[in-house]
Amino acid sequence: MPSLSRAESTARGASIAVVSYHVDLDLTEGGERFRSQVTIRFTATGTETFAEVKPAKLLGVRLNGVDLDPAGLDDNRLPLTELVEENTLTVDAEMAYTNTGEGMHRFVDPADGETYLYAMSFLDDVQRIFAAFDQPDLKAPVTLSVTAPPHWTVAANAELAASPSPGRWEFAPTLPIATYLFTLIAGPWHVRRDDHDGVPLGIYCRRSMAEHLDADTEEIFTVTKQCLDRFHQLFDERYPFGKYDQAFVPEFNAGAMENPGLVTFRDDYIFRSAVTDTQRELRATTIAHEMAHMWFGDLVTMRWWDDLWLNESFAEYLGTRVTAEATRFDQAWTTFALRRKAWGYAADQRPSTHPVAPEQVSDAAEALLNFDGISYAKGASVLQQLVAWLGDEPFLAGLNDHFSRHRFGNATLADLLASLGSASGRDLAGWAQAWLRTAQVNTLRAEVAVDADGRYREVAVTQTAPSTHPVLRPHRIGVGRYAVDGSADRIEVDLDPEVDGGRTVLAELTGEPASAVLLPNDGDLTFAKIRLDAASADAVPLLLPRLADPLPRALLWGEALDAATDGERSVMTVVELIGVALPTETEVIIAEDVLALSRSLVDRYLDPSMRQTALAIIDKACRRMLDGAPAGGSLQLAAARGLLAATTDVALLTGWLGGRGVPHGLAVDTELRWAILGRLVALGAAGAAEIEAAATADPSAAGAERAARCRAALPDPAAKQAAWEIIVANTELSNRLVEATAAGFWQPEQAELTADYVPRYFADMPAAARLRTPWVADEVAKLAFPRYAVAQTTREAAATLLSHDDLTSGLRRVISDADDDLRRALVARTAMAATIA
Repeated sequence: MPSLSRAESTARGASIAVVSYHVDLDLTEGGERFRSQVTIRFTATGTETFAEVKPAKLLGVRLNGVDLDPAGLDDNRLPLTELVEENTLTVDAEMAYTNTGEGMHRFVDPADGETYLYAMSFLDDVQRIFAAFDQPDLKAPVTLSVTAPPHWTVAANAELAASPSPGRWEFAPTLPIATYLFTLIAGPWHVRRDDHDGVPLGIYCRRSMAEHLDADTEEIFTVTKQCLDRFHQLFDERYPFGKYDQAFVPEFNAGAMENPGLVTFRDDYIFRSAVTDTQRELRATTIAHEMAHMWFGDLVTMRWWDDLWLNESFAEYLGTRVTAEATRFDQAWTTFALRRKAWGYAADQRPSTHPVAPEQVSDAAEALLNFDGISYAKGASVLQQLVAWLGDEPFLAGLNDHFSRHRFGNATLADLLASLGSASGRDLAGWAQAWLRTAQVNTLRAEVAVDADGRYREVAVTQTAPSTHPVLRPHRIGVGRYAVDGSADRIEVDLDPEVDGGRTVLAELTGEPASAVLLPNDGDLTFAKIRLDAASADAVPLLLPRLADPLPRALLWGEALDAATDGERSVMTVVELIGVALPTETEVIIAEDVLALSRSLVDRYLDPSMRQTALAIIDKACRRMLDGAPAGGSLQLAAARGLLAATTDVALLTGWLGGRGVPHGLAVDTELRWAILGRLVALGAAGAAEIEAAATADPSAAGAERAARCRAALPDPAAKQAAWEIIVANTELSNRLVEATAAGFWQPEQAELTADYVPRYFADMPAAARLRTPWVADEVAKLAFPRYAVAQTTREAAATLLSHDDLTSGLRRVISDADDDLRRALVARTAMAATIA
């Protein structure tokens, strides 16, 4: 399917304007196809254009009363000629259901055999549902009618206008929306309803998950209401799209999708087992993120995908901010500092790095690649820095002016900067060039000289940039001075490379008593990697257990993890820090993220000869944390999960699985049982029979995914071959089952068993990538990359494949980025070997 180019979009956007869509869908025709008819009214200034449609069978096309030959469809392009000023196009087609989470996804629940549908039109997949002018700047009202089985429930972007007969659903016209925001759900959904401040609220899930949704309904509605209130305080424009439904749908690719009036979420957010507050906070920030899109993306939509940041950076920033300000999850910025920014820093240092706001995105396929840690986490952090520089009041005034000028229309970076500049009285052109138009990340290093009396002789912050992107930026940062007992004071300083050349002396600290730890970017106001001076780094193990504020703890952990990732410190220094400081950690978010982020270092960046020693230290730290954690709380569950992932104690694992020796208050429920079984399988202590028994006991969609992952992890040649065939050749299984198989295939304990699959990955993946849609193909390629084969030969195989000119753009990016991660792992191992020598 050819990807719409920016040039085509610009030309078509200048020549037509869409007045309305009337869509009629019949979902009663069977398990493979549905009937789609759309009538589009549009105006034109030229005589030719094209619409997009991707049918299983095109039944009829009628333009201005004249039937067109369906054979004129060229792939997904439907040529339209002899246009007049006002035009009417009707397209009748049979469309195919998908199992990839795109277009009209069809899912049969293994728990009860019920069928569920949902529409995912992003990024350019509305054409899999009905014919359209599928680009973001051709917004129009959509009026939807649906015929469905009589016992089903159907919901869509707009409120229901009428239900003239059982199984017939007619919806009111939407306000003008972009085509990628169209959605509906259909099936025997379980629903809970409420209202708040004049806005009707609804929550949907599958019937088999009803009891789990009911257990969390109050929390979901509470978070939704709190966020809605906060957005109404921040913005002059109230939520404009009538009702606010949230549907938790199966086999969803993204975390959620901001369809106005009906936000769709992956139904993993409906918790069927005990979860930590980290997971509940993630659900809350996702709810807030999608609600932010109602203004950034839905009310005002980017003109083209090069301004993707106007959607995602703002939703990421506001989602975190509103969660922290309005809900019980007031440490959301701590999570952002450690988890989300680690994602952003990693993305910004890879070969595929790009500016937050690229000058040009050539086509929609390229746009899909930019939904990454740069567009989300880096962009949000850049906005956080902008607020620190401008002040909150001018920032919000600029946003409200932006909404007022462009409501229900489209806008660009230049439009937003004009509103912000007018509200703040500042020229933002230089700021935008440095922060939005240039790629890569700066590093801020503390340079400290102390005199014989223990006072600062000089303190400076030096800013550097990689040679490939030698851009120094203005930063407003906090600098914290921490005593070993955790007490602190902080100053704010401006780093201006145009004035000081990248080395800023903090004259106000000269003569002050030296602190145990000097922390650049205290408060996490900017997007920059940080490095402590040597004395501060040495004092971190003493400070962490005594530091009450979780945000600087997160920053210190992030600095340690990043320095090890860059090969500037040994991975074992991080492991030793875990052994000392993690057992005293009280913030579950920090504990979970440190354990998760450090595992890649241990499994890939650490010399294999030292891996068992490192795991033993982590095992011991988790046991200590488990012993001290309150029974039944989030910290206890986080410690248990960390222990399960690190331990090689088969007796402990089998005991817990059998209910023996389980810590008081810890529930070995469905998800924890799968985690234990997965670890036993990887260690070779459980096999196919145990997996089948677990799958029988958990006949759910989630259970099927967990079982698929476990089967792929079996240390058995036949199981590996079967899993590999699923990864590279099976298109019958759904997106989530293939991804689960790919996620389980490689295990650090199975290097010898899977060695032959390293070259097979590079041989098989190009053809495999072309079997699937880009979103699913790229995710499978990423998960299936031989990440534990840290060797120069793996890099050579990657280089050979990258020399081919016939790779999909997504696969090329996956291979290039994964290869760069291998490079960094090899650098870290080499640095450690040199230190030991």
